[in-house]
Amino acid sequence: MTSGISRRARVLAAAVGAGVLVPLVATATPASAAAPAVTCTSAKAGLAAKLKKDITAALATRKGTVAVGLYDRSTNTTCTLRASSAYDSASIVKVTVLATLLWDAKKSNRYLTDRENTLAKAVITKSDNAATSTLWKQLGMTKIKNFLKAAGMTQTKPGANGYWGLTQITVNDEQKLLKLLTAKNAVLSDNSRAYILKLMGQVVSSQRWGTPYGVPSGVTVAVKNGWLQRSTNGWRVHSVGAFKGGGHDYVMTVLSHGNSTMNYGIATIQAVAKVIHKDLAAS
Repeated sequence: MTSGISRRARVLAAAVGAGVLVPLVATATPASAAAPAVTCTSAKAGLAAKLKKDITAALATRKGTVAVGLYDRSTNTTCTLRASSAYDSASIVKVTVLATLLWDAKKSNRYLTDRENTLAKAVITKSDNAATSTLWKQLGMTKIKNFLKAAGMTQTKPGANGYWGLTQITVNDEQKLLKLLTAKNAVLSDNSRAYILKLMGQVVSSQRWGTPYGVPSGVTVAVKNGWLQRSTNGWRVHSVGAFKGGGHDYVMTVLSHGNSTMNYGIATIQAVAKVIHKDLAAS
């Protein structure tokens, strides 16, 4: 009667019969260990499925852990991957630092000083660390946390002891910040929003990689990137961008760690950005 049963099944049956506990599901992959899938929704027919397929394909052969966020106002399109996973911010947090400075100045009904303007420009356009540390210290943890609360960035945890680059960020919160920068709201004044986007549009050429990769001609670009190597999880390489033109108004966040080199992380981000720009331009 056992001729039709596989040898493995007979061995397991015998082992169970002998009172040996056999982990029958040991070879199965637990559901919790499955890689999260890209999720997209859109008011534009066919666009969500296209984006999901292409973003998934862009990441299929890439190593490291990548989180993605996309929101396009024009087609009410949203894509997410690991949106609530925490990453060391590296220099991405510099946009939050400037937003906090402007938010705080608005509360005091004052303009930025010449010194603050000089620091702000260095922070965003050149990713100047010393200028960032100066503003971080000037603002202090209370103001930074109060801005995060006002912005609804509940998943962002500021780095302790002046280590702003170790602030914990998520795609969800970075997308919230980008949305505040690109539409009228009660948190940031129109002038503040325009100022931040202007500086993000003047980033030095050597730091304009990442989310702008493959952007169609005629579309305006505002970008800020971050990169940091640590002993665990290799290189953190991140890019946030805001894009407008060609019938679209969209913001994108790509966060990554576990990259073997900075350039590897950049290539991963750009593979994602390229298909997003292409799919939106074609929609």
